[in-house]
Amino acid sequence: MNRQDTNSTYKSGFISIIGRPNVGKSTFLNRVIGQKIAIMSDKPQTTRNKVQGVYTKEDAQMIFIDTPGIHKPKHKLGDFMMKVAVNTLKEVDLVLFMVNAEEGYGRGDEFIIEKLKGIPTPVFLVVNKIDQIHPDQLLKLIDQYKSLYPFAEIIPISALEGNNVERLLAQIEEKLPEGPQYYPADQVTDHPERFIISELIREKVLHLTREEVPHSIAVVIDKIERRGDKEIINVMATIVVERDSQKGIVIGKRGALLKEIGQRARQDIEHLLGSQVFLELWVKVQKDWRNKASNLRDFGFREDEY
Repeated sequence: MNRQDTNSTYKSGFISIIGRPNVGKSTFLNRVIGQKIAIMSDKPQTTRNKVQGVYTKEDAQMIFIDTPGIHKPKHKLGDFMMKVAVNTLKEVDLVLFMVNAEEGYGRGDEFIIEKLKGIPTPVFLVVNKIDQIHPDQLLKLIDQYKSLYPFAEIIPISALEGNNVERLLAQIEEKLPEGPQYYPADQVTDHPERFIISELIREKVLHLTREEVPHSIAVVIDKIERRGDKEIINVMATIVVERDSQKGIVIGKRGALLKEIGQRARQDIEHLLGSQVFLELWVKVQKDWRNKASNLRDFGFREDEY
């Protein structure tokens, strides 16, 4: 459907999802879109770039921006991630400030609320993971946040279970301005396939490694090509780490962990592309890449785009 094809009012707009690391922003986005476009992990700082998810209805289109979790930067990559998250507040029609009901109020929330005080954009407080706490605790938590900022709406949800998500979407649509349909109805993200494939591979590394390794990982797609006339797609990618010891961990004993990463990633990539995939992975050491501007640009972290 295109707005030009109807006389009824069409609403559209951009919605930023902000919050501390690991509050469930990506889980919520994937729930709304109906498929995985943002990677999920129980480790903080999973999202590094802003991920746009497009949700289209007959009378509205919502473009969600899943931002990196706001945290105190420890390196240039951290600086980049925080700038990405904060800068989106200036360019959207609505902000969803998502908090983790189970963790409660924290210093990171205080920092975010100070940033919100400087913008005219309506802000919804979205209290996620309500399935993890008692209703009495939830009411106290909501009262605490209400005393700190004049939220346009306060909506408790469980992104994982789907509780109240439809109600939240209805409230978002109500607040959006009239506008055009920015993307075709069947488009769910503005990111190219290469970006999503690299994120799916990085997600598997996050799931299968521990301690400092997950945060030291970048994934670069070297080549995507179709093999002859067959419906087989070759994907060649490099997993970048910062130290030789991390390379050994990612490869694993006799290559076992790298093989497991590849097998799990290949299944998701095949689901994404709708074709059989042959995935080749390499591991490369690029020392201290998170603190080098040239490496950040090479790996797709470009401040000028934000």
